[in-house]
Amino acid sequence: MATNVQPVTQQTEVKQSSKQLNSPQTRLLIGGIAAGTALTIFLAATQAIVQPLLMVIGTLLGYTLFHARFGFTSAFRRLASVGNGTALRAHMVMLIVAVTLFAPILATGYTFFGGEAAGYVSPVGISVLVGAFIFGIGMQLGGGCASGTLYAVGGGRSVMFITLFFFIIGATIGAAHLYFWTEDLPAAEPISLATSTGLGYSGAWLVSVLIFGIIILLTLWIEKKKNPPKMAAVPSEKGLKRIIRGSWPLIAAAIILAVLNALTLMTRGTPWGVTSAFTLWGSKTLETFGMNVSEWQYWQENAAQLQSSIFADSTTVLNFGVILGAFLASAAAGLFNFSKITKGNAAASIIGGLLMGYGARLAFGCNIGAYFGGIASFSLHGYVWAVMALAGTFLALFLRPLFGLSVPKPKDSFC
Repeated sequence: MATNVQPVTQQTEVKQSSKQLNSPQTRLLIGGIAAGTALTIFLAATQAIVQPLLMVIGTLLGYTLFHARFGFTSAFRRLASVGNGTALRAHMVMLIVAVTLFAPILATGYTFFGGEAAGYVSPVGISVLVGAFIFGIGMQLGGGCASGTLYAVGGGRSVMFITLFFFIIGATIGAAHLYFWTEDLPAAEPISLATSTGLGYSGAWLVSVLIFGIIILLTLWIEKKKNPPKMAAVPSEKGLKRIIRGSWPLIAAAIILAVLNALTLMTRGTPWGVTSAFTLWGSKTLETFGMNVSEWQYWQENAAQLQSSIFADSTTVLNFGVILGAFLASAAAGLFNFSKITKGNAAASIIGGLLMGYGARLAFGCNIGAYFGGIASFSLHGYVWAVMALAGTFLALFLRPLFGLSVPKPKDSFC
């Protein structure tokens, strides 16, 4: 694969880093701020206090993702295609900060508004192995992971609207099939490195940090062996203006995302998630057309969520916030623009969206709920998810050309 990638020369990097940002899209910014303010006020007036707070947190998540071009899909893609581990090392920094913050929160169970804080600890079985693997394929065909789909939609990447639509369909179908995969096929009990091993949260934290350190060293070793091209610089402002416009360093974004995930845990009692809302949206749509989805075992165990307004669903609110935050970030940088859709990338987005939605439901989460949230919660299934998604990524690199998609280059940064 590496032979198909043209190196990014130092001259190219300098040229790209010297590009000027576009002027802010003021009308879009004003419209986005007005819409976000109106939705936040509506949530404050009609829902529990956590909902408007989560809207703000979601907006900050989306703003951070877009400004740093912080990709989960692209991190796996760069490593698999050319051996560039820069973005994956940023993931490890994010996870180091996350487990450091999550450990005391989960140990004490403390939340801001009462209730017990609980991490994402799920069983490891056939459903996780298959689900994460096909999610890995899907995110490379669809051009984005779960969070990446949301922030790419917010940034105006047109084909990602197709990915999102079929992501919702796949997640809904996955909910209908879920209990075949989890009850009729082999699965182990949920395993927490903290509570299932006798290590406790301090011991689990130490083991986790050691694992992340080993992965960092491994990516450096791979880079030394493959000598991959460096990631191209992204146009940015300088000084304090960089906070509002331009590119943020990956490491800075990694720390911010970890802090925001911990705030999410302390606000609603569970970590950041994305795809359960897609299942809800799809299922409610089917209900409007007369299908009784409440008969599904998935919804028998989550009946209150199905019967309530989508604005009462905390994951839905976070998703709205991510889209808004990415929209504001793209408009501030003058980058919001609907992109071209081709037959090839549309077909890939349809298949990729379906695979991601179905896979996320089977694997108890996506790159956020299973990988980020699961590992931060000290769940073994998070590590298994990462390995299987990376395996799916390797396969997807051979499938992309079938849809007219290029073999990824290390400068690819959109998730």
